[in-house]
Amino acid sequence: MMVERLKEIIVSEEEEHTRGPLTSSQRVQLCVLLESSRELLSQGALCPKLLWQEYRRDQTVPHLEVVCHLHFYHILSLRYIIESDEDVRPWLVSRVKDLCGWTPAHGGENTKKMLSTVAGVLVGSGFELSPRPAAADRKASLLCCSVLDDVLFWLLDTVERSLTPPCAAAELWIEMFDASLCGVSASGETLQRFFTHSLTQTLTYKPQLTVSDAIALQSEWTFAKSSRLLTSLFRKLAVIFSVEQLLRRLQQVLETHEVNWKHVLCFLSTLLVYNPCAQLSLRGLLSRLLSSAFEGYDLENMITAFLLARQGALEGPAVFPSYSTWFQMSFGGGSGHHATSKKSLVFLLKFLSDLVPFEPPQYLKVHVLHSPYVPVKHRSLLMEYVSLAKTRLADLKESVEDMGLYKDVSGEGGASLQGQAVQDVEKAVSLFDSTGRISATVMEASIFRRPYFLGRFLPALLTPRMLPVKADARMSFIEALGKADKIPAAQYSSYVESCQKRRQTDVGAVRLDTNDEPVEVLSIQLQEFTQLLVEGSEGEVSAQLARISHTLSVVFPGRPAAPAGRTLVELHTGPPLCPELQVTVVNMILRNFCQCLLNACGANPPNKQSAWASALVRTLLGNTQLLSGLMQRLWDLFHNQASSLGAAHQLGLAALAVHLHVCTSQGPLVQLVPPTLPGPVSVGEALSAALVCSTRGDMLFCARLCVAALSYGFCRGDSVPQEQRQDYVLSGFYKKLLFLVPRLFPETRASLVTASGPPADPRGQKAPGPWVGAADGAGTWRETAGSLWRHPGFRQLRHTPQYQLPLSEWLDMELRVQRGEDALSDPERQEYQQWACWELYLPRPEEQGGCGGDTRILCSQLLRAVLDQQLSNQRPELRVSVTGTCLPDILSRLQELVYEMGVTDLHHGTSRPDMCDLLLEWVSQRCSSSAPASVGAELGLQRALAAWNRVMLALPAVLLVKVQSEGGRATLDLDTLIEHVNQLQRRACSPVGLLSCHLTSHFLRGALCAAARCGRSREEVNKAWSQICVSCPLLLVSAAHWWERLSPVLASLWRRLCGGERLPEQLQLLEACWHWACRLEEGLPAAPAPAAGALQLAASLHRAWRGNVCGEQGLGALRQERSALHRQVLVFLLFLCVEDHLSSLLYPQGSLCLVSEHVALRPQEGSPRGAADLCSDLLLALVDCADWLLLFHPNGNSQHLRLRSPFDTNGRLFPPQTPERGVYQPIAMVMSDEFTRLMPWAFYSLLLRQSAELQSRAARSPGFLLTAVLCYVGLLQLFLVGRVPQPGQVEPFGILSLAKQFLLSAIAQTAPSGMSSIRLRELESQCSDLDPEVAAALSVHLDPPSLSPEMDFL
Repeated sequence: MMVERLKEIIVSEEEEHTRGPLTSSQRVQLCVLLESSRELLSQGALCPKLLWQEYRRDQTVPHLEVVCHLHFYHILSLRYIIESDEDVRPWLVSRVKDLCGWTPAHGGENTKKMLSTVAGVLVGSGFELSPRPAAADRKASLLCCSVLDDVLFWLLDTVERSLTPPCAAAELWIEMFDASLCGVSASGETLQRFFTHSLTQTLTYKPQLTVSDAIALQSEWTFAKSSRLLTSLFRKLAVIFSVEQLLRRLQQVLETHEVNWKHVLCFLSTLLVYNPCAQLSLRGLLSRLLSSAFEGYDLENMITAFLLARQGALEGPAVFPSYSTWFQMSFGGGSGHHATSKKSLVFLLKFLSDLVPFEPPQYLKVHVLHSPYVPVKHRSLLMEYVSLAKTRLADLKESVEDMGLYKDVSGEGGASLQGQAVQDVEKAVSLFDSTGRISATVMEASIFRRPYFLGRFLPALLTPRMLPVKADARMSFIEALGKADKIPAAQYSSYVESCQKRRQTDVGAVRLDTNDEPVEVLSIQLQEFTQLLVEGSEGEVSAQLARISHTLSVVFPGRPAAPAGRTLVELHTGPPLCPELQVTVVNMILRNFCQCLLNACGANPPNKQSAWASALVRTLLGNTQLLSGLMQRLWDLFHNQASSLGAAHQLGLAALAVHLHVCTSQGPLVQLVPPTLPGPVSVGEALSAALVCSTRGDMLFCARLCVAALSYGFCRGDSVPQEQRQDYVLSGFYKKLLFLVPRLFPETRASLVTASGPPADPRGQKAPGPWVGAADGAGTWRETAGSLWRHPGFRQLRHTPQYQLPLSEWLDMELRVQRGEDALSDPERQEYQQWACWELYLPRPEEQGGCGGDTRILCSQLLRAVLDQQLSNQRPELRVSVTGTCLPDILSRLQELVYEMGVTDLHHGTSRPDMCDLLLEWVSQRCSSSAPASVGAELGLQRALAAWNRVMLALPAVLLVKVQSEGGRATLDLDTLIEHVNQLQRRACSPVGLLSCHLTSHFLRGALCAAARCGRSREEVNKAWSQICVSCPLLLVSAAHWWERLSPVLASLWRRLCGGERLPEQLQLLEACWHWACRLEEGLPAAPAPAAGALQLAASLHRAWRGNVCGEQGLGALRQERSALHRQVLVFLLFLCVEDHLSSLLYPQGSLCLVSEHVALRPQEGSPRGAADLCSDLLLALVDCADWLLLFHPNGNSQHLRLRSPFDTNGRLFPPQTPERGVYQPIAMVMSDEFTRLMPWAFYSLLLRQSAELQSRAARSPGFLLTAVLCYVGLLQLFLVGRVPQPGQVEPFGILSLAKQFLLSAIAQTAPSGMSSIRLRELESQCSDLDPEVAAALSVHLDPPSLSPEMDFL
């Protein structure tokens, strides 16, 4: 009767043999029936076994839900049914699969409960061990195992058929592999045996794929490409085992079974992705496999090791090292297993040779590019394999020559051939920048891989671009290759020409990828990642990151280079250059990171969170192209769009900056383009450089972001060991706060002089950390900044060198502040700067970035900062806005300091010897490294001195002249000032040979003021001027030139200093020279020349004649004089006019107008023709005298081919080596080095303008031919180095041709006895290499055959 009732309930609403679940009404009726049956059972009125027999007699396939309810009500146990029913296996397997497929609409929890019950009973019965199992128990155990295996096989078949979307029935059964579900009916050991058995069955299911199939298809079996069901199954089976246990079991299965390689390799990928510590264990397994393989020459262990290593490498560098790295570590050295004997080497090479027909090309390339270590005597064996591999690559249309130099070609996918070359160029440039040498890989490629080097590498390296003003690492690398003759001349010339034509950087055609599928997939994956942070485990988070990494590799193709050095990432600080698709993806990543951070911090503070942020950042860093786009976007946000970022964005981006800094401490370097930083920097330093503090808005944003970043870093650092905590604090952000907080909050300035911790809370409560305020947003950011400022960790870092803000960096930051948009008013800024200079940095020890109490160090730092600021304004990429910087404020601080130092010296009774030395020696050292070896260096020196002169004019003039005590009497010491003028000012005069009026006045006023402090002021001025006339002709010429403007200034100053006295006699002599020159210029009766030197008279006359084109009247008066003094005046006057002539050639647009500064004398002043004509007139007056030739003699030994400067490389004067010049030696101390080199040009330029008669007279002058030949040699050298002026009338080569004709004519006109044989040999040797025709003319016309060199003494 009970069986009939049971039958009525089951078929009451559905047909018999239904496969669906019971309805709710059926289930209620069934429960009532079973409750009654349990009462009958307790009374002994019901036989369970008979009940099952009667039920099975009429019902072929039992309903699984009825069976489970019989088990639940303890009427018939499921174990008994399994053991007693001989046909249980087919119907139970069928019913379990049906139950998995039931929809949750009928009761999902009830379904899981039934499946869990069935699984638990099957596991307990099938895998429980008993000491003495009976035959029936063994039979039941095997039956349960077979049922579980059948369901597992069904699951694996379902996985194989339905990759996407996942099958719900299979997912439900996978959930049963859980210790919490199965463990009710089974012990822990039983559960381990079941999971071990299931894992083995999975790895060995349908072993149809051969090893060759696995080698070829392995790249398709990565974690990201595998079925979600399969990876979930492996996770469930592995959860109760350690990594070592799993790898040991894997090794056992591989040694004893035929395996399904797809399942094996997918299992390994899942294990590596979900267990970061599995990498070390896998390395150990691979080492054991290789040892075993070489010990017994076992091919199975060998192929297993290779497949496992490649599978790990396919998951990316964040999971396992690249295959090329593993192959090099295993076989690249003499300590490898293969290097122990020839037999081992043959075994390895034969194994690799056997793989060649099946190998994907990327692995063949690794074996060829990073071939195993082979002793020299066995090199032929390796070459056989290399030849075989190259033949196979050729069959696959894969050229070995297209292999990258550094790229990990074993990675999945890979970049294009051109992309490989670009990555190779970046790595080669990075290595060159770090080592200063061309890497051996590049040099070997230029010899052994010339097709790739010439066809791929050089075109990628020589891509046309806008060359920077200062050579960067790429330019230096190209120049080094050129010097090594590695770049064909034609290719290099084409590159240079293309770069010159380039006006803008060609970033290529940027288009938007119309395929939005990767973006949609990535969006979904990022949303799932956000949810997993709250609900998922660390393994699930790692798995999702692996999927995200795979999707990102589609948007940003190509894998990173192998870790042979630090990668260089270019960061363009201008408009974004990335394609719009990549910009969209980067924005999506940034938004997701900010959202994840908010969600995570809403649940736990950073120090109690998982390592999700670091894992996500490491995933992003696995792609160099993605990192470049990410850095570009962060720079744009920080530098240009700060006002658009809200508090949540600032918090998230600050945390991202921290993790980027931590994860890239040994990672890629960033090169800013254009290079505003000295060289490649770390990611953290690049992000710090993006933060500017020039305006009030910039300061507030920078302070907020840095407060958030440091608060997050300190909190996150609490979760790591003490020695790693500093890694979470960006030094650049820390220094920004050290600059901003005292500037914006005056109350914090006092705390910088102490190192104690924050004051204790009087109530005994611990103050909340700064992260609480930064994350909650309840308080203002100012309160958070104050909390961070008082944080013990923040205060302790001030004593760490890398976190200290030295005075030099503080000055650089302060000088970037725009005064018109500063957060401080002018008085507040003055107060702040005075506090920083005098209270903070002056007493601070030098090792902490201060001055150690030494005002001279503070003065030097202020000078450096002011000069650097003025020089940076001349560079477009560093130029500040029109609102102006704080340069006037810092210059005021310098003036205050200099005045205080001067007053202090006076009060102590010293003669202030250190101030002059400090200032002038400092600028001398600053400019000494800028020795003019090139045009660029000369221009740099001129800019540096121009900036220094502006600073010097702002300082008291009296500081430039020393007053020393000799014999109890104060005297002037001009040595330092004279050395400064001769060494530096001479090299940077504009115009050449003349100091500016302001500078000349400053020097002379300094001398007068310093003389006023001496006991005999008048005498000291006279002595000082006499010293200037002898040792500093440049200052002498400048004073004579500007005397008309200097006279009233100096006279007024002297009267004020000395109580109305007239100027000293030597200065009165300047006045007399001026009046004498004016009388000559105006044609008045000539007065006797003043008792001054010839150079002083010539300078005064030259200034007076500036407006007169010919100066005929004054010149005629000088011609009548026959004295040596007047001849010397004419020679010096010719020299000054030659300078004007050269200036007109170099600066035809008005060089002489610059000479007169603000004085306009006559409309025709500055005319180039006027200077040349005056030179012609003077040459006519001097042509019969040989003195004028001395102006064009090389300075020094005439045997030298080049014209030497009168100064050595350090700017110091050579001792006079040309006795022929005599009184005309001062001209060498007036001319610049550039004009000295151009004197040969001036010689021929002037002579070729003259009439034939004058040229003939000049040629007859004593010593003319010697001068002409030497100047011709110098002229040729100017053409060789390309440093010739470009006059508008005659082409340069035309002048050279005319000069040669003139010289040949002069040689023909010179008598053979006009030159000694020894001197003739010298001239011949100098001309033989440069112009053999001139050398031959010298030999033919001037070498008399009747005389021999031995008779020269006659």
